[in-house]
Amino acid sequence: MPLTTMQRRSLAHLAQPGSDMEALAREAAPVIVRGDGVHVVDETGKRYIEACAGQGAAAFGFSESRLADAADRQMRALPYYHLFNRTHPPAIELAEALVRIAPGAAEDDPLTRVLLLSSGAEANDTALRLVWSYFDAIGQPGRRKIISFDRSSHGSTIATASVSGLPWPRDGSDPIRMLCRHATTPHAYRARRDDETEEAFAARMAAALEALILTEGPETIAAFLAEPVQIGGGVLIPPRSYFPRVEALLRRFGILIVMDEVLCGFGRTGPSWGCEAQGLRPDMLTCARALSAAYQPIAALLMREPIHDVLRAQNRRFGVFEGGSHGAHPVACAVAIEALRIYEADGIAAHVARVSPTFLAALATLRTHPLVGDVRGIGLAAGVALVADQAGRIPFDPARRMGARVAASCQAVGLMVGAVEDCIVLTPPLIIRDAEIEELTARFRRGLDAIWEEEVNAGAG
Repeated sequence: MPLTTMQRRSLAHLAQPGSDMEALAREAAPVIVRGDGVHVVDETGKRYIEACAGQGAAAFGFSESRLADAADRQMRALPYYHLFNRTHPPAIELAEALVRIAPGAAEDDPLTRVLLLSSGAEANDTALRLVWSYFDAIGQPGRRKIISFDRSSHGSTIATASVSGLPWPRDGSDPIRMLCRHATTPHAYRARRDDETEEAFAARMAAALEALILTEGPETIAAFLAEPVQIGGGVLIPPRSYFPRVEALLRRFGILIVMDEVLCGFGRTGPSWGCEAQGLRPDMLTCARALSAAYQPIAALLMREPIHDVLRAQNRRFGVFEGGSHGAHPVACAVAIEALRIYEADGIAAHVARVSPTFLAALATLRTHPLVGDVRGIGLAAGVALVADQAGRIPFDPARRMGARVAASCQAVGLMVGAVEDCIVLTPPLIIRDAEIEELTARFRRGLDAIWEEEVNAGAG
């Protein structure tokens, strides 16, 4: 199809992150102009089910007027301010609300301090800064290494791209990579042995982490940064006993636990926080995206009191702890406050608990498709692994870009999905209904069928 005027303008001047630039040069991306519930609409009027909620972020879909109204009210009252020796009501109220709902709020030593930022990557980057400051302040400056999973994704700043374990953030701009170590992801489909129980698999993966720590030297390791479920790596769900084993291990060696809840938080994986589902108590927690249901860019870093004491100690030593001038933006805070009210008032957690079995069961019917090797999921997050051979779990040659091909095929039939290498990721808006799940699955099957037909025809030729 010929390019529209808007597509030509986009290709001429707009740099698009997270995109295949060569593919965009061949066929420009659709220009999305409005949203309607779980749907988005492009400039030609074509409607798509947004099965990724726009990067797992738009928890309430794309037309929640209560969030627009909250932004309008705050814009008219105080459109911008900062927290540099000042404060304002939306920031105060949001911090209070987050502390109330934080994991472990009723336990000893809860997450009581909140630093408000503008993105998940910024929150994770700041967490690493504080980790290093913490150990410097307590007289252990040799603790600098960060452990993360080998299929993790934590952001696109220099620090977070370096610590991430997927290949795509590695673009040669990560000078702190020497401080990062990657633990084996407890990815059952690829790493669990055929004769191994789930408990034995969890024990083996935890033992591998311990071996890594001992090899590197516990006294050199500052923190373990992980997602409770690796949605960004293809919805990789750890065995139930894995994280409790890991927490005991990390506590023994004095290593801080930083949970990246940028994608898992606010009910995506079931409970409000993914770490609650995994039985883990973090020292620090980052969240973003669904914090405002993506209607405004905002993130938060929650920390325990001893970590916050670092800010005071280092403030006395070095001066102010520098932050972004748009962190705690009052409009973003106001929208996030309203989003937290909607989660509670509309019973979003209960809705997710009700529709999640329908969502996962519907996708499970795709296991018999000749292109599908595995279907895994939790809450409203699912990964569908594409394979060249089901019995042998043999992946496609990466050069064939099968994930991207299936994603494009789905887009052609009105379904937006994500592709992480050869895994299709689905994280629909948390408000999705049964009928929409049924239609999502039907369109996904049509997208798969079209690629399978291409494969059959290519083989016959």
